[in-house]
Amino acid sequence: MQSIKVTILGKQIPLKVEETEVENTRKIAQYVDEKFRIYRNQLSNQPDSTVMILACLSISEEVFELRSKLQHVQGKENELMDQVNHQLEKLIEDIS
Repeated sequence: MQSIKVTILGKQIPLKVEETEVENTRKIAQYVDEKFRIYRNQLSNQPDSTVMILACLSISEEVFELRSKLQHVQGKENELMDQVNHQLEKLIEDIS
């Protein structure tokens, strides 16, 4: 494990992560910080907790939308593979 510090809304947060995850963790923290800052600028009169909750909901919405798109793509991929397999089986029957 490696100790790193990330900064979110101006606060340094110490973390321990696998050495292979250091760069990815930094990128994630930077993305979260960026989202928090966007919401902080839009909702300057709200407490940090509200800003963080809304930003987390926004990030979660992105994750759910991407998961849905991925499932759709995987479904289409499976459908296409079934069609290819069917055509291959038909071709093999025709050759035999």
